[in-house]
Amino acid sequence: NLQVSSPDVWPIPAVPLLSMLVPLSPPALLPPLTDLTSPMSQASLLRLKKKKQKNNELMADVHFVLGPPGATRTVPAHNSVFYTMFYGDLAEVKSEIHIPDVEPVAFLILLKYMYSDEIDLEADMVLATLYAAKKYIVPALAKACINFLETSLKAKNACVLLSQSRLFEEPELTQRCLEFIDAQAEMVLRSEGFCEIDRQTLEIIITREAFNTKEEVVFEALLNWAEAECKRQGLPVTPGNKRHLVRIPTMTLEEFAKRAAQADILTLEETHAIFLWYTATNKPRLDFPLTKRKGLSPQRCHRFQSSVYRSNQWQYRGHCDSIQFAVDRRVFIAGLSLYGSSSGKAEYSVKIELKRLGMVLAQNLTKFMSDGSGNTFPVWFEHSVQVEQDICYTASAVLDGSNLSYFGQEGMTEVQCGKVAFQFQCSWDSTNGTGVQGGQIPELIFCA
Repeated sequence: NLQVSSPDVWPIPAVPLLSMLVPLSPPALLPPLTDLTSPMSQASLLRLKKKKQKNNELMADVHFVLGPPGATRTVPAHNSVFYTMFYGDLAEVKSEIHIPDVEPVAFLILLKYMYSDEIDLEADMVLATLYAAKKYIVPALAKACINFLETSLKAKNACVLLSQSRLFEEPELTQRCLEFIDAQAEMVLRSEGFCEIDRQTLEIIITREAFNTKEEVVFEALLNWAEAECKRQGLPVTPGNKRHLVRIPTMTLEEFAKRAAQADILTLEETHAIFLWYTATNKPRLDFPLTKRKGLSPQRCHRFQSSVYRSNQWQYRGHCDSIQFAVDRRVFIAGLSLYGSSSGKAEYSVKIELKRLGMVLAQNLTKFMSDGSGNTFPVWFEHSVQVEQDICYTASAVLDGSNLSYFGQEGMTEVQCGKVAFQFQCSWDSTNGTGVQGGQIPELIFCA
């Protein structure tokens, strides 16, 4: 049997010898053989040919020697696949090419893409693969690496990725890292990754107006970074002049006295001047920024058009109010706003959660006071959570307090908040009546 092995070409059936004596009409569903010359078929055959060549030692006409001397790995390849490298501006007419600055695993990922157009990234090799893709000008692979990194942002790696994005000159990734760091500043500053960054990246982070954390946390992080940097350079531990990046006067007097004043990084003159700045009418001049960081400005997505109360409903007996939502762009969910008592001032204990596929991403067990009005009352998560676009999340609240409360009506399935569109649907977790049309959880608090 004669068959053409290509996803874009139909197989040609075997023809019995006797039947060749009479004309045959091709099957109606089979394309003519001339389709083999179409650009799509040629591309498919070329990809198939390249796949068969991959790692084929017998057909190889070039070898890449990867890694530093003493720890090299040799990979066979074909100059037809690396046309630009051999015949373009990057041409190297050699049968063996040494590449000491590219990780072997990262190069194999690059090689797989060059042969098959398939991208198979590994989490611990993405940065190395990005370097290889940039080095050999493979924009599609570089873009895939950037997308992978953007969706892999966490507090522990955000600072390192920021540093690398600047090194690779990737402004979109840099901006994503900065937005993430602003929103989850405290977790980022307390991470080990913060202590691994270079001085210039440190200054970019510490001087940001949108940095959403207390100044004492910034101060503590700077001390940790300084200690790590001094160890890397084999120097005595000292934060040097970077202490002037911290907005010490924006701390409370108690915060300053408990930690910064006793950290042995300020001179006696500086300490004395700061104490006078807190207490004296005529404040001395300080060499520290005096204005508090602006931080982020939370927005609220309100999903009801009205709120009401009735004497025989909305009640809390430890049941769960829950709603599902999705957004059309990445945002950070910082908390929920809830309705309070409809029978005067009252205190509520509440547990709020944010989940995805049953996994808790954020929660908080706290209390809030309501004033008897139909207003909403914010309840914050311990840390804001990045939520991805077009993915379903579940927000829940379990309240304990005054039984009778306000509740929302005329709920909307879609709400536009600035540049962000929220979509809502009912949650199976809801056991207290909350749904799209009415109930609790009137607002999601977010930063875009």
